[in-house]
Amino acid sequence: MKDRIPADVELAWEDFHRVVNMTSDELRTWLLTDASGEEAFPAGGRGPGVDRLGARVVDVLRKRKVDLTEGDAELMVEVVDFVEDRLEHRPPNAERDEEWRHALMSVGHDPLRPEPSSA
Repeated sequence: MKDRIPADVELAWEDFHRVVNMTSDELRTWLLTDASGEEAFPAGGRGPGVDRLGARVVDVLRKRKVDLTEGDAELMVEVVDFVEDRLEHRPPNAERDEEWRHALMSVGHDPLRPEPSSA
């Protein structure tokens, strides 16, 4: 069992959970729904076209902080960077831009979900 969590992993965990606003079950359901579209079964019989990055996010969301690997920490940083970049470059009429929203949702961030109120 790990005694201490490195500071960079702790920060990655906090940032990741700040930007990822979908639960593991919500993201899993979204990925399976999204994969049922036109490209659900890519050529070569590789199975449903579930977003691999999204599937890894589901795995991390289901972990306890003490069980994170170095690869998990790298993934969390990648997701935070992706979400923050997409939000910074928000397209005009973003609320109606399905491609933009779906890209964010594929990694666990629903930009149309209301921010939780701080009580």
